[in-house]
Amino acid sequence: MELHSVRMQIPEGANIIVGQTHFIKTVEDLYEVMVNTVPDAKFAIAFNEASGPCLVRVEANDDELRKAAVENAQAIGAGHVFVVLLRQAYPINVLGRIKDCFEVCSIYCATANPVEVIVAQSDQGRGVLGVVDGRSPKGVEGPEDVKHRKEFLRKIGYKQ
Repeated sequence: MELHSVRMQIPEGANIIVGQTHFIKTVEDLYEVMVNTVPDAKFAIAFNEASGPCLVRVEANDDELRKAAVENAQAIGAGHVFVVLLRQAYPINVLGRIKDCFEVCSIYCATANPVEVIVAQSDQGRGVLGVVDGRSPKGVEGPEDVKHRKEFLRKIGYKQ
């Protein structure tokens, strides 16, 4: 078995969600989740089929995000993995609805940070072991950091 680190390509101003699912209709169901949850969001969903023709299935309303989602899904190369790229919305806006999708088994990450997907390669194929999301902690927040965090959350409208 071999291990690979696959760096996700996240277009400027976009967020990424990487997860695992189990059925071909996921790509259409996640499309419906996106348009029904944040109608003005720009997004793309790429899903790696794990049997039959083993195609990357894709739905999108943005061509740049579509291309990047497909490239990321192909780079991961693991069956039943999906990649969502989105703009004009944050993962927090859609994550609960994605988790509620019947086919979705797990979410590996939802972030705008640099992401590396750790992939195991066997004779059968590839599987995701986990992700490296952003950077390692540099310390513990102090009073000024708490103040900045609270101000930031209010500035972007997530706290009053």
